[in-house]
Amino acid sequence: MESNHLFEKIKRVATDIFSEEGLQKRLSTGKPLKIKFGADPSRPDLHVGHSVPLRMLRKMQDAGHEIIFVIGDFTGMIGDPSGRSKTRLPLTFEETRRNGQSYFEQVSKILDPAKARITYNSEWLSKMDFADVLKLAGKYTLARIMERDDFSNRYATNQSIGLHELFYPLMQGYDSISLNADIEVGGTDHGKCNLGFTVLGPFLVLD
Repeated sequence: MESNHLFEKIKRVATDIFSEEGLQKRLSTGKPLKIKFGADPSRPDLHVGHSVPLRMLRKMQDAGHEIIFVIGDFTGMIGDPSGRSKTRLPLTFEETRRNGQSYFEQVSKILDPAKARITYNSEWLSKMDFADVLKLAGKYTLARIMERDDFSNRYATNQSIGLHELFYPLMQGYDSISLNADIEVGGTDHGKCNLGFTVLGPFLVLD
């Protein structure tokens, strides 16, 4: 599929693209790109909303690009704070792994499993020591993290925010860096908060 044609298809379904220029530049190289899409296994099944980005990802697969589906078993122990008015109850590592087991089969109903890479983010996040965590945290500011609507709304209404929740967007960003992703696809809840991805380039919001 020609890069301009693919770009127009993406524009028609994307809520936002951060940034369009960066996306066009990457698509125009003609090289296979690494495209990351992740989901936290807070429940055993993906929901119907995942089908929108997954169908777009299939088109990108058909255009020759590599899709990397990340199951957030490690970030799942925090739980995505997006849209939450209070801290989630923590899941154990075993629970996140158990919930994620069915994701492989479900994703393969839309994506071509032969052209997709499915991985767990515990593969790299669990290997970080406290010095690594401090180094990562030192690259961002609390003000930037508090730009997230969920955190800013909870703070404004005096709702508690667990310190561990603030690491969630950092860990998501580190996923992209660890995978050397060219493009990331996410929902509207992640559009302006995946801090690490500002280093890498386009973030597609497909909802």
